[in-house]
Order: sequence, then structure tokens, then C-alpha cells
Amino acid sequence: MSVAIAYQVPSSTQPALQEAVKQAKFRDTELVVLHVADTFDQDDADHYRAGISDDIEKALAADGYRDVSWRLELASAKSAAVASTLLELATDNGAELLVIGARRRSPVGKALLGSLAQVLILDADIPVLVVKHK
Repeated sequence: MSVAIAYQVPSSTQPALQEAVKQAKFRDTELVVLHVADTFDQDDADHYRAGISDDIEKALAADGYRDVSWRLELASAKSAAVASTLLELATDNGAELLVIGARRRSPVGKALLGSLAQVLILDADIPVLVVKHK
């Protein structure tokens, strides 16, 4: 089993990443960081791995949880398929919990645009923990 986090933009994901680290430690399980981009080549993948790995290490160190094991899963998907790709990755990695970050949207923004967080919450077969970006 594992705790999975949907990792996207660092500024909105950082609080969610810190909570995912805490959940993995509490559950004594592995942290799986899931990142989905539209497309990327090998250079992009290496760049993502380096940047995201740094953020993960910072979150582990900040909370004193350096002993939490983790791994990074990268995938590509078109915008419409990001949610299904994340849910598939979470399932494939045996996630017992999916942690996501969310930011506040205006009522008009909610009406006009689909929300990745909303789709993940409604379609997930596992519990989803939503961490609001401050």
C-alpha cells in the first residue's frame, strides 16, 4: 500500500506534499508522487525528476520525516485525460489514499471550467484528501 499525491504546480502543491508526507509516515507506508504533463521528452523527464525530487526532499526534511520512502511516477496525458491518468497511476501503485492540492476558485470559475480536483474526488475509488492552498 502507499499514499499517493497528485503533484502539479509547486506553489499550490507544497501544502499537499507536506500533508502526504505526514500521511505516509502515519500509515507507515511509501509515498508515491504522481506527476502528469501534456507531453515531455527524456530531457523534460530528467528536468521534472530533478525539480520534483528537490521539493520532496525539502518536504521530508522540513517535517523531520527523512525515513519515509518515496518514488516518483511520471506520465503524459492530454488535458482532458489528466484525472483518469492520475487515478490509474494511483491504482497501479496500490494507493490507499490520494492527496491533492486545491485552490479557491470564484463561483464563475467553477461554473465555466471543469475542476481537476472535483473530477478526482468524484471518480476515485479510494479516499481523497484535499489540502487547500493558503
